[in-house]
Amino acid sequence: MPPRSPGAVAAAPAPPAAIISPFVDTLCTGGLSLLVLVPLLVAGRSDALILSPGVQAWIGALVNMPHFLASYRMVYRTKDSIRAHPWAAIYIPTLLVVCCIASVVASRWTDIPVSALLTISSTYLAWHYTGQAWGMTATFTFLDGNPFAPRERRLVRGSLIILMAWHVVWFYHLGYEQYVDITPLYQGLTALTAVALVMGLAGFAFHKQRTGRIGPLRAWIPWIAIFVWYAAMARVGLPALFIVQIAHALQYLIFPVRVEVNRTQRTSSRDAVVTHMAVYLFALLAGSIVAAILLPLGVMAVVTSWLGSRPGQVVGFAISAFFNIHHYFTDGVVWKLRNPAVREDLFGHLKRAPARP
Repeated sequence: MPPRSPGAVAAAPAPPAAIISPFVDTLCTGGLSLLVLVPLLVAGRSDALILSPGVQAWIGALVNMPHFLASYRMVYRTKDSIRAHPWAAIYIPTLLVVCCIASVVASRWTDIPVSALLTISSTYLAWHYTGQAWGMTATFTFLDGNPFAPRERRLVRGSLIILMAWHVVWFYHLGYEQYVDITPLYQGLTALTAVALVMGLAGFAFHKQRTGRIGPLRAWIPWIAIFVWYAAMARVGLPALFIVQIAHALQYLIFPVRVEVNRTQRTSSRDAVVTHMAVYLFALLAGSIVAAILLPLGVMAVVTSWLGSRPGQVVGFAISAFFNIHHYFTDGVVWKLRNPAVREDLFGHLKRAPARP
């Protein structure tokens, strides 16, 4: 066979339009949680979602805490990044530290301040979960080359806004039922989630009608997953929230990992990138284990010695509120895809960085 001319050589295939890969994206952004939760809910095995405190501590250290630290890496990576995000990097965490210290000191007399922090955190969480689900759904339809049209966008995003309202009322229904009965409101919003399901399905149906094909599975999965997560929370109550937190953290982690790879690739060889990522992942895990296990215990011991046992017990709640609220705010600040630098960081591994979804 004669040798091929240079012009006959097939062009190298374009890299898949994915954050990591289509399979990993699907698994991490909700697919794995569906494989776990759906069979348990269908079988009525909601008791299996209740984990022991020891198991929760280790899973939190290995999955949940790394997603906090990965987001901090996004903000505190360089002095320029800190200057670009002063509220996320300086002002909000400073304010939170003051509020957390004040709530711990005040717990000698009242639990109202720490309860207020936890209430703010739980209310903010509803926006955080549904906002992340929308961002991923929109991003993956865009990477597929078929972003949502305005009507489709309103329907899918509107369905998630209903779920956000349900999440907020669910928390108040469980956390404050001894003070106020909002059962009718909770039941009404629970019924309204069926409307949310229809709205979202209609949005995807209009998307298929316009584009001629069903949207990618990676776009569907985050939207489906949050319905399943909230079904588990409705059935099991607060214990199911830990499972949902882990699923949410796994959903998030592939994005800062991709940013770290893309930033490193700009100035480093392939071998250097591999080494850098190994160090990055090790640092996330090691730092997470220290932060999740040793930090609360150490602070609790110090506070107990200074202020008494009750403030020492409150420290864990204050630290949790700090990490959660700061992360939610940080996440809303750094992932602005209208910013060309953010697009380059997240999509730089593709041949052409996409515009804002």
